[in-house]
Amino acid sequence: MKVHEYQAKEILKFFNVPVPDGKMAASVEASVEAAKALGGETFVVKAQVHAGGRGKAGGVKVVCGVEGVREAATAILGMKLVSRQTGPAGKVVSKVLVEKGIEIARELYLGMLIDRDRGRVVVMASAEGGMEIEEVAANSPEKILKEHVDPLAGLSGFQCRKLGYGLGLPHEAVGKFAKVVTGCYRAFNEKDLSLVEVNPLVLTRSGEVLALDAKVNIDDNGLVRHKELGELRDLAEEDWREVEASRHNLSYIGLDGSIGCLVNGAGLAMATMDIIKYCGAEPANFLDVGGGATVEAVTAGFKIILADPRVKAVLVNIFGGIMKCDVIAESVVAAAKDVGIKVPLVVRLQGTNAEMGREILGRSGLTITPAVTMDEAARKVVGALQK
Repeated sequence: MKVHEYQAKEILKFFNVPVPDGKMAASVEASVEAAKALGGETFVVKAQVHAGGRGKAGGVKVVCGVEGVREAATAILGMKLVSRQTGPAGKVVSKVLVEKGIEIARELYLGMLIDRDRGRVVVMASAEGGMEIEEVAANSPEKILKEHVDPLAGLSGFQCRKLGYGLGLPHEAVGKFAKVVTGCYRAFNEKDLSLVEVNPLVLTRSGEVLALDAKVNIDDNGLVRHKELGELRDLAEEDWREVEASRHNLSYIGLDGSIGCLVNGAGLAMATMDIIKYCGAEPANFLDVGGGATVEAVTAGFKIILADPRVKAVLVNIFGGIMKCDVIAESVVAAAKDVGIKVPLVVRLQGTNAEMGREILGRSGLTITPAVTMDEAARKVVGALQK
């Protein structure tokens, strides 16, 4: 789960990570009042959307005075912010973060996530703050310093100091840097986060170390332990189809193809997408209805898939292990009738009671193309797409 920058900073602030003074605002007048409350002459007005690249897209403005805040908030609120991370559709800005301006001496990068190869949290730091870390990794990988954290010993002080000195920080700033790293790691570990990224982490002219920007992703599986974090979810920032799928305990990810996929099991779903691509077409989605698919879940899945105007055919690929194929077939028939599906529908059933399931599909009165193997199913649905 993603959260906004102002929310990420509140999480880090709880763990004693210094952040600039700021206030979230959802209107121009609220932005002006925030600036008045903060005081000072220089302010930064930042679009709050779940995407990076805001500065390059015009979503971050440094201004002078309250009237400057008014002008910046007027320009940013309601704009469609388009960056590499939002895609061409962009995101409409409904909130801004107003912060006091900071006198910056240096910009650094700090991030942490799970290194899947090592099975450990990796803390990354770079002197190339303010830049996209992907570009740094591609062009100058030697500029990214890394420390892997022993899961039993935890993050040690010497690792933090090693990173600080490796970045060339002055001696008096290394301890402050170590405090920030320690706080971020505590947040990562104690709040079940999957990503913490501070870019830039700045050294101010007065020698302070501040998280000028912050990005936090929360592991959905950990939300059961952190109800307070679940309340930070902004549904307006998410694909409505993914939100609707989550309400029915479905796993859905929208893609750019034209063949809708309804499958049980994540591995089978990925294999289904692969074989569709192998046969020359593109999947429109990843949709896993799980091992205990019900009529309601299948119906919801069909509705979500068909809401995408790019979907020109649907492939249902079910392996009846926990669920029996005859029950699945009845669910598919009921869902197809309820939704009124008008695009070609190919259904492949294998497993327990597969023959019974195919018989149910055959006498349903619906135009359903059956398939026995995955290869047959993929070729039939791609063929239907090309007619």
